[in-house]
Amino acid sequence: MKKVTKEVYLKWYEDMLFWRKFEDKLAQVYIQQKVRGFLHLYNGQEAILAGALHAMDLTKDRMITAYRNHVQPIGMGEDPRRVMAELYGKGTGTSQGMGGSMHIFSKEHRFYGGHGIVGGQIPLGAGLAFADKYHKRDAVTLTFMGDGATRQGSLHETFNLAMLWNLPVVFCVENNGYAMGTSVERTANHTDIWKLGLGYEMPCGPVDAMNPVKVAEAMDEAITRARTGGGPTFLELKTYRYRGHSMSDAQKYRTKDEVAEYQKIDPITQVLDVIKEKKYATDDEIAAIDKAVKDKVAECQKFAEESAFPEKNLMYDVVYEQDNYPFLSHKPQ
Repeated sequence: MKKVTKEVYLKWYEDMLFWRKFEDKLAQVYIQQKVRGFLHLYNGQEAILAGALHAMDLTKDRMITAYRNHVQPIGMGEDPRRVMAELYGKGTGTSQGMGGSMHIFSKEHRFYGGHGIVGGQIPLGAGLAFADKYHKRDAVTLTFMGDGATRQGSLHETFNLAMLWNLPVVFCVENNGYAMGTSVERTANHTDIWKLGLGYEMPCGPVDAMNPVKVAEAMDEAITRARTGGGPTFLELKTYRYRGHSMSDAQKYRTKDEVAEYQKIDPITQVLDVIKEKKYATDDEIAAIDKAVKDKVAECQKFAEESAFPEKNLMYDVVYEQDNYPFLSHKPQ
């Protein structure tokens, strides 16, 4: 695995802090009804993305996930201003405002969504991996899902074929303890989700996903296995989300004390503690990073708010049109 150096820790701190503040701003403008629809935030789970990106080859590897999907494309290289504009429904967004919060895509940076159907992205991730193997592209696909998606039949169908075809894919369940508002203990007679891989003789295991180093180590092993022809891996990334399932979640299924306990092992705080302990940055340098993050978030908000909404005819321009099927004609106006 690539060494976790001073530069890596400083980048992790800046990136994770930016992702957190970016989504805090989204929560604020959602209340102001500038972002509409649903809004599922990643607060608390940032170590997963930080660790995964450290192990990936961003020139060829791919990522696909569910609808908690705002910061992943930013980490993969997408312009955060365009991501925020997409959430605002603006024409400068990643999908010209047509996707919104739950459907962020960036084909250029190999981020394939953003899927609203629970578990729907699991077979799609295997399909991306199949295409890479078929075309001999030496790429690996990271397929993320929530703990609720592991109860979907699509997971088992996909696991079976992924092992049968020896696909270069890493299946990653971000187990934040709750599928919407239902705890893992109430959805199955087992709480070690990673053991589902055993039924398919798939390499699998749990990961402390509040620590980006632990995530990077597990991801590196799994990605290397996939890239060298060893086939799929199933990782249970044990994490926690500090906000509700979505902005409409009253969070009556857990206590404030429970949230506070997990905040003691906040991934951003863990990284910052290492930076201070090893004297990787002075207090002034840390303050400068904090200010740069704040300014960057403000720039994203300004870009989104000043961007124009898409023209109405775009709704028709993006609809598939077939010459011998005249019943849904193209309407330019």
